[in-house]
Amino acid sequence: MRILLTGSDGYIGARMGPYLLSAGYDVRGVDAGYYRAGWLYNDAERRPETVTRDIRDLQLEDFQGIDAVVHLAELSNDPLGAHDRENTYDINFKGTVRLALLAKKAGVKRFVYASSCSVYGRGNGGGAPLDETAPVDPLTAYAECKVLSERSLLDLADSDFTVTFLRNATAFGASPRMRFDIVLNNLAGLAWTRREIAMTSDGSPWRPLVHVLDICKAFALTLKADADRVQGQVFNVGANHQNYRVRDIANIVAAEFRGCALSFGEPGQDNRSYRVAFDRIRQHLDGFECDHSAEYGAAELRAVFEHIGLTGEQFNAAAFTRLSALKQLQQSGQIDERFYFRDIARPLQLRRTAAA
Repeated sequence: MRILLTGSDGYIGARMGPYLLSAGYDVRGVDAGYYRAGWLYNDAERRPETVTRDIRDLQLEDFQGIDAVVHLAELSNDPLGAHDRENTYDINFKGTVRLALLAKKAGVKRFVYASSCSVYGRGNGGGAPLDETAPVDPLTAYAECKVLSERSLLDLADSDFTVTFLRNATAFGASPRMRFDIVLNNLAGLAWTRREIAMTSDGSPWRPLVHVLDICKAFALTLKADADRVQGQVFNVGANHQNYRVRDIANIVAAEFRGCALSFGEPGQDNRSYRVAFDRIRQHLDGFECDHSAEYGAAELRAVFEHIGLTGEQFNAAAFTRLSALKQLQQSGQIDERFYFRDIARPLQLRRTAAA
């Protein structure tokens, strides 16, 4: 099976590409390249060939010979959506639907969409875990686009085009294309570089977590499953025992990074608090279990930080925080108002040619 992996140079994509290759898939990557400055460490993984393209620029011919699309490439996280709602909708919703339409027209058989448990928003305040039939309550542009994309893609599903939605819990764990703007990774970075986690809130909101490799596993098993078992299905990706309060995550991280001081503040203003049920994915995808706990993730990150000698400067670098990376590209003029890259070298080259 030949896979087109969008977002292959992202945080999840940098682990997904090698994972799918090792599972025997023929993988071609495509990525806009927004976060390529954020490479934290090298490893021995075999990586797919990646074409630098914005998903909004892909054409019908780009899908020729492709059997399945794994779609990760979107502006990821709530702060980015709040920063620029218009571009978030243009890329995450309109770009996703256009991508699926082209894939279907080209004869691609499967489309696996990376959605998010953030669609549950306030949820029920951390009461009974929410399954895939629970009402969605998107509180941000990012989550709204996930809901809109799910609904539009479902309309495209038919006997020749299998569409599956994987609502990932909050990811954690090491990736060469690292992110320090997601909760466990951020807390681990603080624990290592500052020897202190000073929470500004009481950490009471609930968050489900899932290791990046368990996300990769879910996608690989979805691709492997019979089409009739995954057609039109929504799967929460994670494990029931990995619903945590944020303060519990902080305690897990502080325990791994010995000598790290931990303190909490007053109740915060974050309305997002949800516990999620993960039974359906285990029932439909043979062999799916989460193999990596939050404790594992904290230990994994400590080992990586020790190996590379992570500094405070690296941890705070814009490249490892999605909003900061995009703002830097904007402020430096490398991307325009629609988040397309400018050709900043060509004008200088042409001026030099003319002067000669």
